[in-house]
Amino acid sequence: MSDRQEPRTNDQRPIALVSVNHLTHQFSARRSLFGAQHEAKAAVSDVSFDIARGETLALVGESGSGKTTTGRAILRLIEPTSGRVTFDGTDVLALEREPLRKLRRRMQIVFQDPHSSLDPRMRVGRSVREGIEAHQIAEGADADARVARALEEVGLRAGDAVKLPHEFSGGQRQRIAIARALAVEPEFVVLDEAVSALDVLVQAQVLALLMQLQRDRGLTYLFIAHNLAVVEQIATRVAVMYFGRIVELADAATLYASPRHGYTRALLSAVPVPDPRVKKQRIVWDGK
Repeated sequence: MSDRQEPRTNDQRPIALVSVNHLTHQFSARRSLFGAQHEAKAAVSDVSFDIARGETLALVGESGSGKTTTGRAILRLIEPTSGRVTFDGTDVLALEREPLRKLRRRMQIVFQDPHSSLDPRMRVGRSVREGIEAHQIAEGADADARVARALEEVGLRAGDAVKLPHEFSGGQRQRIAIARALAVEPEFVVLDEAVSALDVLVQAQVLALLMQLQRDRGLTYLFIAHNLAVVEQIATRVAVMYFGRIVELADAATLYASPRHGYTRALLSAVPVPDPRVKKQRIVWDGK
């Protein structure tokens, strides 16, 4: 069977919470310092997928494959060039500013680097409380109680609200970022390389936390990552991106057991095997 094929799908899947259809994001043409004209370039090209309520779709690929651009375009943190995104039946790309602001309470993002996503001068409680107040969910003592519950839910203490980000470890800072996202009670969370900056032990702890939160809250995740070993632990389905396009999409178990696309096979061949006695052959993807 040829490597160049349509992604695998399942016609029996439930109705999507998030639906992405023919999404494209093209960087504008630009002129260099010395006057050379650089053509417009598509970072994401004709990407389509659905995410069912309560599932985790992993979007994987190497750096520059378009994963992060896709996630941010879905939330309209950047504006797509074309395509359609619907959330619970609402056309996200058609919304004006105020309806979009209201919808964003239901759609949140956790970024890769909590060092840059958390204001180093802002106390943790203030950071978590910002979204609660911005969306007019609560104020005063009620907002304080929500902050305390959010911190405790991610494994921190209510008293940590008075501390600054530099007083926490990297894993704890990422827990704070998760608490901040969940404090506004979203239904859908984009996790943009949310564990890639953490060491292996802390990665496992944060993944376990994310899965527990998903069970407790019924959350839906778009899990953006480059590490297929990490993805295997959390994903319901996996979409593989290569140069801005999805080249394979399948249930996680199916994709790991029998990848169809050569690029997917190459990515899987790079996943380390914990048993040093097992010799694994590395596949080099030649783009054909």
